[in-house]
Amino acid sequence: MCDMTTLTVAPLLSRAVIAVSGPDWKSFLQGLLTQDVETIQPGELRFAALLTPQGKVLYDLFVAGTEDGALLDVAAEHRATILMRLTMYRLRAKVTLEAVDTPVFAAWGGDIAGLYIDPRLPGLGARAYGERGANADEDAYEAHRLALGAPGPADWGSEATYPIEANYDLLAGIDFKKGCFVGQETTSRMKRRGTIKNRMLPIAFNGPAPAFGTEVLAGTLRAGEVLSGRDGRAMALLRLDRIEGAALTVDGRPVTVERPDWLA
Repeated sequence: MCDMTTLTVAPLLSRAVIAVSGPDWKSFLQGLLTQDVETIQPGELRFAALLTPQGKVLYDLFVAGTEDGALLDVAAEHRATILMRLTMYRLRAKVTLEAVDTPVFAAWGGDIAGLYIDPRLPGLGARAYGERGANADEDAYEAHRLALGAPGPADWGSEATYPIEANYDLLAGIDFKKGCFVGQETTSRMKRRGTIKNRMLPIAFNGPAPAFGTEVLAGTLRAGEVLSGRDGRAMALLRLDRIEGAALTVDGRPVTVERPDWLA
């Protein structure tokens, strides 16, 4: 039976691309990123992060395998800085790094065959690189992502959050078996101890989104803070030990935690 669902395609103007090639490109990225790239195949997409030595998210990125290397899908506002940092790490590695004018698109809700399947969640669809038609904008994609409860770059910021707090471990963003990477020691220790105190979770409320950083209260106790959002829904970084069964408020308004199925 044919899938008659319309494919929604949106340009992601907040994203930009760095092309990586050369005989050492896999081993070069392997020692830096949270995700395994040694086994990536052309046409495959992997979600990863570059962390600080202390283990906090510095930059998020997607690695898209190509026939002669990879495309790094990064935040456009940070591309120049990421390129500079990667160049600093390169040393004698035989790697070519180049900013390229390849547009980035997200596609979801229909037939995504032949695109780069988003490894985080099936509902997030796929990414595409290169010119193509679109029938939506980036705001529509952000609303879709938020509806699925997946945090984004506006939530984890830079040098503010540990990747496990941002659910990278549940969204295929960390390979704990790959060996060393920058920030690996702290990340692995958090995973081994199994005591994750904070997680990013979606919250629902009436009215406009509270300002970024607004406290979430469980009674009089601080239970977290609001991150990015829109009318009726936002992401929040929450203390797990203070939200179970608690009556939560933000700016005096009641809020409820809507834990997605994939995070159960």
